[in-house]
Amino acid sequence: MKRLLIILLFLAVTSPISARVVLCDDNCKVEFTEGTEGEPRFAVVSPAGMPTVKMIEQAPRLTTLEGKTIAIVGESFMTEIIHPEIARLIAQHYPTAKVVTVEQVGMAGVYPAPGVRRRSKDEFQAKLKEYGVDAVITGNCGCGLCTQKECGAAIAAEYIGIPAVAIAAPTFVEQVYYTATNNGIAAPRVAEYPGAFALHTTSELIENTRNILWDRIVKALTIPITEEELNRHKIDTSKGITDDVYYGTTEQIIAHFEEMKWSDHLPFTLPTFERVSRFMEHTDMAPEQTVAVLPIAHRNTTAWHVAVNGVMAGCKPEYMPLLIAITEALGAPEFRRTLASTHGWTPYCWINGPIVEKLGIGTGQGGINCAANMAIGRFINLALINLAGYYVGDNRMGTFGYPMPWVLAEDEESCEKIGWQPYHVRAGFDKNQSVVTLCSALTWGGNMAPATTNPQKIMELMAWDITERGQFALGSGKQYTHRTILLTPSVAATLATKYTTPEQLEAELIKTARRPTSERVFANYYANPGSNPEERRTINQWQWHISNSEDSQNTPPPVWHATSDNTIATIPTMKRGMTAIIITGDKSRNKVQIMPGGGFTSRAVR
Repeated sequence: MKRLLIILLFLAVTSPISARVVLCDDNCKVEFTEGTEGEPRFAVVSPAGMPTVKMIEQAPRLTTLEGKTIAIVGESFMTEIIHPEIARLIAQHYPTAKVVTVEQVGMAGVYPAPGVRRRSKDEFQAKLKEYGVDAVITGNCGCGLCTQKECGAAIAAEYIGIPAVAIAAPTFVEQVYYTATNNGIAAPRVAEYPGAFALHTTSELIENTRNILWDRIVKALTIPITEEELNRHKIDTSKGITDDVYYGTTEQIIAHFEEMKWSDHLPFTLPTFERVSRFMEHTDMAPEQTVAVLPIAHRNTTAWHVAVNGVMAGCKPEYMPLLIAITEALGAPEFRRTLASTHGWTPYCWINGPIVEKLGIGTGQGGINCAANMAIGRFINLALINLAGYYVGDNRMGTFGYPMPWVLAEDEESCEKIGWQPYHVRAGFDKNQSVVTLCSALTWGGNMAPATTNPQKIMELMAWDITERGQFALGSGKQYTHRTILLTPSVAATLATKYTTPEQLEAELIKTARRPTSERVFANYYANPGSNPEERRTINQWQWHISNSEDSQNTPPPVWHATSDNTIATIPTMKRGMTAIIITGDKSRNKVQIMPGGGFTSRAVR
């Protein structure tokens, strides 16, 4: 045995054919790979958690729609025009077929995670059975969030043996496939609509439905499922989590990880067994111990998988407890539900407690660009891919893409100086407990520099800025949303002379940050992302709709509006408990940054 090992090691060093020797208890295993003489090779482990949802056996497709009962459901992107046209085409081509509508059977909503019961899904399936439905047509999938909601009906139908098809705009076809396969449907069917629904006129929508979409719907419901479709998203589950999955040069490994969708297209530290093991020394969790089962792919993420992605991100081994806490937070619905949206929510976090100083996480000027901050932000980016199963273009649908996740830390020394409690204490944690708060944002930058020492005027400037930064975009979503407000220490100190707590400042902002109803009506009427109100209602009718649905009231005009009116109609843009106020950044600069986005979730670092 010794002589064999010596010969093999000699060949590995001197030959252009590389030999890898793997020692076992009672034998040795040799692997050969071709390559340039002397170029180092490495064995690496997988960064991806394993799926927990098993594929169901789908029912056969129909042989014909004649005589069948077909449910047409959905409520997004011009369904009020496309769905009636589909019903007319069914009646024209299959006179004995029967159509039932969303008003009769309802909607399933986003298909729930394993172990979660959702009444809407159960009621939808019950209604399909009650009406004797033979096939389901659902849509329209035209945005990142509505695609999950609309194809939930198709998934729910397939689970009870009913063939289904989802209607989707071109760039959302892959999201339908990916959403369905994550939830146990190996061969989902999609009918692709040619273009963006909301930018087509009524006549274009009807013409495209007749000439293009209809044929695709019929084929999706009647052509048998192929082996190729069933194997499209098949995953190899034969290897253990600590097993080597690839052996090669750095260049070969990077190329393999790209092919497997295990990287974020940037160079990374190679996750060798030895490097990952060093991370495991900083946790008492066993490698195979589950940290979280993470949506959106419902992957079982173990402590080992967390460590692998920490290595790839360039983190230090001592970051491991923090990375575990971040991973736990990744599954929280308060933060996660927005990540698929076309509006481009980007995850980020801030950190409180002793771990900030211990790990050298930046709190001052240029904070998110400090070395530790950047490495932890890179971990979040890789974790979204490998642990949660989010892929840009497949189920993260940002129209213009996403920046890299960023990491902040609160300046607790400045909090203490001005008499404000740091965020984690206000959230119910002990001052000496290290805590990470994960959230998401729609913007970064565009900060405001108040040029006054009057705390009232700074508050009013902040209120104005808040009204300009709503949820989603100019015209969509509710105007109140979660926001994070970043204050540099100097601005916070000035505000603290009038507002003795962050909660008091929030209360004043809620009263002050109101938007004229007329502005809201104009924006929502002409920039409504899910439909086109102009096709169906006058702007005066929309004024009535917004006034009633968004609590419009006559109030004194905002101070930043030049008007002689004593009162104008305004709507609220804030609600209590939806705003986080954080002191961080350059101590020598007067800056405020307001970031609308998703909810917050905090986890203690053990």
